Amino acid sequence: MRSAQESFFGNMLHPVKVRLFMLVYLPSAFFSGVLPVKANEKECTVRVPFKWFSQNPFRSTYFACLAMAAEMSTGILPLSLLHKRKPGISMLVTKLEATYFKKATGTTWFTCAQGLAFREVIEDAVSDGQSHEFIAESVGRNAEG
Repeated sequence: MRSAQESFFGNMLHPVKVRLFMLVYLPSAFFSGVLPVKANEKECTVRVPFKWFSQNPFRSTYFACLAMAAEMSTGILPLSLLHKRKPGISMLVTKLEATYFKKATGTTWFTCAQGLAFREVIEDAVSDGQSHEFIAESVGRNAEG
C-alpha cells in the first residue's frame, strides 16, 4: 500500500491528473506551461517553458512565470507531507526573494532539494503545536546548467 506522500507524488507527476488540478486550481500556471517533472521525498523539480504565453516584451520568460515555477517546486514538498494528514496543517508564503544571473530565454527548471528539512519542521510543528518559519530555496537552471 502506498503512503499518502507517495500517492500525492503520483498525482503530481501523472500527466492528466496534474494538468486537470492546475487548470482548476492554478490556471495561470496551467496556461503558462508550468509543470512538475520530478518529485520525491528529497527534492522536486518544476519546469517553465519559454513560449508565447510565458514571455515578456523583452523576449525572456516573464518573472511571474518563473516565480510560479519556483514557488511550486518549494510547495509540492510540504504539501506531500500534509496530504491527508489529520489534523490538517496550513502553510503560507510570506516572502519572496530572487536573484537573476542570466536572462531566461529557454526552458527553465527550478529544483528545491529540502524535502527532508520540510519533514523535520512539520514534525516539530505537530509535536509542539506552534507556528514555525521555514526559508525554502529553489534554484533555477537553463539547459546549459
